[in-house]
Amino acid sequence: MDDADLRLIAELRRDGRAALSELADRLGLSRATVRARMERLAQRGEIAGYTVVTRSDVTSAPVRGLMMIGIEGRGGEKIMARLGGLPAVTAVHSTNGKWDLIVELATQTLLELDEVIHRIRNIEGVMTSETNLLLSTRRAGRRPG
Repeated sequence: MDDADLRLIAELRRDGRAALSELADRLGLSRATVRARMERLAQRGEIAGYTVVTRSDVTSAPVRGLMMIGIEGRGGEKIMARLGGLPAVTAVHSTNGKWDLIVELATQTLLELDEVIHRIRNIEGVMTSETNLLLSTRRAGRRPG
């Protein structure tokens, strides 16, 4: 990827629905060049897809958090499977460093979040955890507003 590809990806992160002509103007390239670069990036897997974030994505589960989990022994796969079965768990990430897993949580209320946290802490093999509430979110490269 060259600088123009990186700038194109940054513009698409800001506005995935931008018209080719708008992208071309912002990048100082022709529409045909922008289209060709987008097709090439998609074919190479650099652009894996486009997505839309709807109001319901944000409001259906307004209480969101990240839970870092330290596990005992080699039970990571089993714990990840159990976590994946909880409705409030939207993603489970394995990681390195102090924490073994990072879990994304989403609930309707703080009480529901508290219940989920207690449930996760009671899973066999979970030794320690720390949870942080997400107060606001900005997607990479997006302009506010």
